[in-house]
Amino acid sequence: MLRSLFAGISGLRTHQTMLDVTGNNIANVNTAGFKSSAAQFQDSLSQLVKNSMGPGTDAGGSNPAQVGLGVQLAGIRTNFSSGAPQPTGVPTDLMIAGDGFFMVQSGGETLYTRNGGFSFDAAGRLTTVDGALVQGWTAQDGVITGGQALDNIALPVGAVVPAVRTDAATATGNLPAETKEGDKLVRDIQVYDAAGKASALQLTFTRTAGGWDVTDPNGTRTSLTFANGKQSGDSSLQTTNGVKVDLSALTSFSDVNTVALTGQNGRPAGTLSSYALTEDGSLMGTFSNGESKVLARIALAGFANPGGLEKAGSSQFRPTANSGQASVGQAGQDGMGGIISGALEMSNVDLSQEFTNLIVAQRGFQANARIITTSDEVLQELTNLKR
Repeated sequence: MLRSLFAGISGLRTHQTMLDVTGNNIANVNTAGFKSSAAQFQDSLSQLVKNSMGPGTDAGGSNPAQVGLGVQLAGIRTNFSSGAPQPTGVPTDLMIAGDGFFMVQSGGETLYTRNGGFSFDAAGRLTTVDGALVQGWTAQDGVITGGQALDNIALPVGAVVPAVRTDAATATGNLPAETKEGDKLVRDIQVYDAAGKASALQLTFTRTAGGWDVTDPNGTRTSLTFANGKQSGDSSLQTTNGVKVDLSALTSFSDVNTVALTGQNGRPAGTLSSYALTEDGSLMGTFSNGESKVLARIALAGFANPGGLEKAGSSQFRPTANSGQASVGQAGQDGMGGIISGALEMSNVDLSQEFTNLIVAQRGFQANARIITTSDEVLQELTNLKR
């Protein structure tokens, strides 16, 4: 049989593969986190018809003569360029702005994906649309330490932060200098005990000949002196219930009465009321007592050769011998991209390029089919030599 017949067959096969790859790209044009692929060809074996000869004294050299035996698929390369962001407004929809992959646990296997369409299940775990569990680090008392083992990201629904006893408070503002000696100003602020029970801390400011006296309800007192409206020295009051009140910010100018107890460091117990995902992948919880703290942090993974990853379906990848081992890190560090909440990464399929590839593959298929028909006509002429 003619060599061209088999060369044409190899061309049909490879261009059919190119059509398959291109069709798959177009089919996934709206798949979040999808990475397009491209078929790459290379020539097959070549049959040596004539050896090369080196130049001699009386004759020049000659090049080898070879007849190619067709084409074969060299590989299918995945394009890992970033897709455009698609805002969704859903806080659990995440996009990696830069390099890196989300890590998910599925069937006991760790897989990697760029599709950040996550949601919380009934157990409070962050999952993909097909139920794979998103991996990261769980905070202990709001702190994530280095070297922690990866775990499922979970929202601790019903979590309670303990109460904090008030042991410090702050007084600010101005005590009016024109106040008559013996007149009093009373100010109070809500404070908390170790169980989170609220009570009022009341301080009385009494005008004296030399300045102001500050006393609590049990008579604990400290004296403040002023020169040209400013305190002569910093001062504080240690109340009988163990609260130290910082009085150093008080002034005493005329015609201004703004003295107040403006701050304290205690709080009642609180329950989780809302959450947010930040750019570094932290799951921040806000509690009913106003406290905010880190609950968990999403981990990202990078690879020395992302093109070596194997597609595992569901827009997920698994490492291979040529991708290298995953390098785990935090978003925004160690070459990992930041995380955008409320957006998804669109497919990076370029439709104009894919439709052009369809035309190229179709014409290549037609040309190779023509090789086969032409070879068949030649064979037919040979068989017709003897009638």
